[in-house]
Amino acid sequence: ICTNNHVVENADKIEVVLNNNKTYTAEVIGRDPNTDLALLKINEKELAYIRFGNSDEVKVGQWVLAVGTPFNLTSTATAGIISAKGRNISALENDPEKGIYPIESFLQTDAAVNPGNSGGALVNLDGELVGINSAIASATGYYTGYSFAIPVNIVRKVMADLREYGSVQRAFLGVSIRDIDSKLSEEKRLGVTQGVYVAALSDQGAAEAAGVREGDVITRVAGVPVKSTPELQEQVSRYRPGDAINLTVLRNGKESEVAVTLRNKNGQTGIIRSVKDAVSSASYLGASFESISDKEKSRLRIDHGIKIVKLQSGKLSTSGIREGFIITSVDKRPIESLDDLVTYLDNKKGGVLIEGVYENGVKGYYGFGL
Repeated sequence: ICTNNHVVENADKIEVVLNNNKTYTAEVIGRDPNTDLALLKINEKELAYIRFGNSDEVKVGQWVLAVGTPFNLTSTATAGIISAKGRNISALENDPEKGIYPIESFLQTDAAVNPGNSGGALVNLDGELVGINSAIASATGYYTGYSFAIPVNIVRKVMADLREYGSVQRAFLGVSIRDIDSKLSEEKRLGVTQGVYVAALSDQGAAEAAGVREGDVITRVAGVPVKSTPELQEQVSRYRPGDAINLTVLRNGKESEVAVTLRNKNGQTGIIRSVKDAVSSASYLGASFESISDKEKSRLRIDHGIKIVKLQSGKLSTSGIREGFIITSVDKRPIESLDDLVTYLDNKKGGVLIEGVYENGVKGYYGFGL
């Protein structure tokens, strides 16, 4: 079951009530604050489901229905049109220190959405899911004419990642970007007023390695036109680290294609796995991990370890450990990969001592019982 992250965040227990009034206790498979999506699971068979549509094909002016439970009014449907696409309303938390890089490319609709609609379906007239209702932009917090939904093409990829890995495999181009307006176009002599301007490149980033240059204008991602920053972020968000895509860039008045192999935020192409997904006996740790780069190893003067990139409720968070901690050993045994950690904990009983270092160089020691 797909819903919003903000619906289930910080919940100790989650109940799902179906339209037939049956109630279930749900398990959280994974959450993604970057897109405000979460995946739940209940134990039942032969449930009805909705087909995914294609949010790329949604047109401004197209009729849609918003379904949800506003004000505890069960199974409410409201009608409206798509009034805009690719909206960024700064509704999601932006905190790079916590690894939160929000993706906002909302479908905007005038279908009435209120508190209680969050996580509900936005459907087209063929009954296909085109978005997940997520936000309202108003001074009061109630509907005043516009509401916003996460496009289903983002939903599809995030749900697949959470189900398969327990965490979202976020791909990065490694660029700092700006929307183009007349002033920037004139200042930089770009000759265009649409597209995404590359203001800077990250060291060891995917774009730099592929030959993208500062001052380029990205006009297409994998053949799909991008006219703004939210549209570019939406397209890139559909891929995983290690995927190869073509960027169309405008440079000195000429368009060309650049082949880019996407990377994660550490400049690597590997998959970030969750301990919860990797092994059932370690699931209560409640953490997602990623490998550390050679640059980080050199800076911290270590030669192995895995970094905690996201914490949920579990043994690690209750021990006092914080996100960003790099585990270098458990019970004095070196930890070089997630498999090392999982294999050891799978066969361990009793107390555990974790040693490591934070990104600022401060060492840490944490213990808990299994």
